[in-house]
Amino acid sequence: MEIRNIAIIAHVDHGKTTLVDQLLKQSGAFREHQQVAERALDRNDLERERGITILAKCTAVTWKGTRVNIVDTPGHADFGGEVERILNMVDGAIVLVDAAEGVLPQTKFVLTKALARGLKPMVVVNKIDRQDARPDEVHEEMFDLFAALGANDDQLDFPMLFASGRQGWAVVSLDDERKDLSPMFDMVLAHVKPPQLDRDAPFGMVASILDYDNFLGRVLTGRLEQGRARVNMPLKVIRSDGTVVETGRLTKLMGFRGLERVNIEEAEAGDIIAIAGLTEGTIPDTICSPEVMAPLPATPVDPPTLAMTFRINDGPLGGREGKKVTSRQIRDRLFRETEGNVAIKITESQESEAFEVAGRGELQLGVLIETMRREGFELTIGRPRVLTRLNPETGEREEPMEEVLVDVDEPYTGIVVEKMSRRKGMMQDMRPSGGGKVRLTFHMPSRGLIGYHGEFLTDTRGTGIMNRIFLGYGPWVGIMEGRTKGSLISNSDGEAVHYSLWYLQERGVLFVDPGDKIYEGMILGEHSRESDLDVNAIKEKKLTNIRAAGKDEAMVLIPPRRMSLEQAIAYIEDDELVEVTPGAIRIRKRYLDPNQRKRNEKRAADVDAVA
Repeated sequence: MEIRNIAIIAHVDHGKTTLVDQLLKQSGAFREHQQVAERALDRNDLERERGITILAKCTAVTWKGTRVNIVDTPGHADFGGEVERILNMVDGAIVLVDAAEGVLPQTKFVLTKALARGLKPMVVVNKIDRQDARPDEVHEEMFDLFAALGANDDQLDFPMLFASGRQGWAVVSLDDERKDLSPMFDMVLAHVKPPQLDRDAPFGMVASILDYDNFLGRVLTGRLEQGRARVNMPLKVIRSDGTVVETGRLTKLMGFRGLERVNIEEAEAGDIIAIAGLTEGTIPDTICSPEVMAPLPATPVDPPTLAMTFRINDGPLGGREGKKVTSRQIRDRLFRETEGNVAIKITESQESEAFEVAGRGELQLGVLIETMRREGFELTIGRPRVLTRLNPETGEREEPMEEVLVDVDEPYTGIVVEKMSRRKGMMQDMRPSGGGKVRLTFHMPSRGLIGYHGEFLTDTRGTGIMNRIFLGYGPWVGIMEGRTKGSLISNSDGEAVHYSLWYLQERGVLFVDPGDKIYEGMILGEHSRESDLDVNAIKEKKLTNIRAAGKDEAMVLIPPRRMSLEQAIAYIEDDELVEVTPGAIRIRKRYLDPNQRKRNEKRAADVDAVA
């Protein structure tokens, strides 16, 4: 059977996974009347809740006697390294672009990688059924982007379709009948060449995707680059530096058929396969026959740019809600995560019972924390910080930089530009994008964006859209403006009381409700001023025999600000922690005792004075 290998790449939320659903249905991959969940490839609970793809996944359909292996890739910038590796597995790519939003930063990123790989991407303008769709303008934007990225004449002559992934149709021209996705299948067969690889050479493949299965253990997926793979054949694993890290036999060989990963006895060069049973092999190792002496070319894993400290929960409420609370349990879970997620690096912290966890961004680490929380872990998380490096030529300190693309309504342009400039953002472009909106492009340090997204949504009344992508490293820009408001800190343990909270709400914005468990050193709200303020939230009203009619009914509380996990992590300062348990997300001071906090502040001030 002939094979075609394609990847579907796009900016986040431009409809990749929904389109794959329809490709699977219309190719006959599902049985008649089979119940299949929407976005069938997003099997992870967090993927379903957030509506994003976090892990790249393979599937396969058969069309006109040809097997088409399809790789669905993440669209979020935090998982960009995965997209790059996937492109080395395929011979063609479908670039999906939203008919209303048009070209966005991740569209530019994935297209850059596809062109550099020598692929000839096919363009699908998706979501044509949107009321604000502008298909012809988006087509022109894509052509301009191809030209700006240095596409050759052959790549500039890209095939293009208009489609609605949700409704399940694609057309060459907007005037064509809109019935099914046959034009897309036919485009793939016509424009993607079958793999041109040596089937007689010794077996060799590069691991591009690694995941963990409860029954199979570690599963490595990749394209068979040369030769044939057979069950029980001897093999070895070679690192990119040429060292052999593992030898053994190919005990479990699997291929992709629809949504299923099925056992097969043999595969040949060009096919995408999965291998289980290896204990040391990881991304981007070469898995090969014993006679192969050198590793195959592979894309290295991107270095992490952001780190957080994971600690045990040593607060007064520690151990009451979770089952996994010790540093050993946290350590084992984190190191197990590195087996299936090569973009995350774990090191022992200088602080006792704490670990440094480094990754590509806040979303990636937030997904890990939320997963651990649901597994019954209790832990505290420190403020995110960027990982700097020294320029190898000049010796100067450099930090991660990002390209940020912002779409806002015209009235909010001024406040966004002001806030971004305070955070060391340099505006690169400003242009109207239609419908009373303006598109702004900035280059700015990654640390300038930590904690800004919530403020951005407030400033734009929830209408602004911000997209960001890693740009590279640039010179350290100096001290960054932090949070301008202090904290309301509990000075006692107990349960928050309505009477006390009513008096406290004039001091700032509260984070807790009456009846919530609180403790000394826990942050109950945001102070209206720059300084921190210790407050008593458990004080009851003194009872007397005299009652003023209607006074208690007038004590109306403003609903508290409830933060999500990512919002809490982005909100905290260096001397604060986020306490994460299966039942709650709380914010607290690193040192709960006020006297210890004062001693540490004084010590820090003395150090600054000496410096």
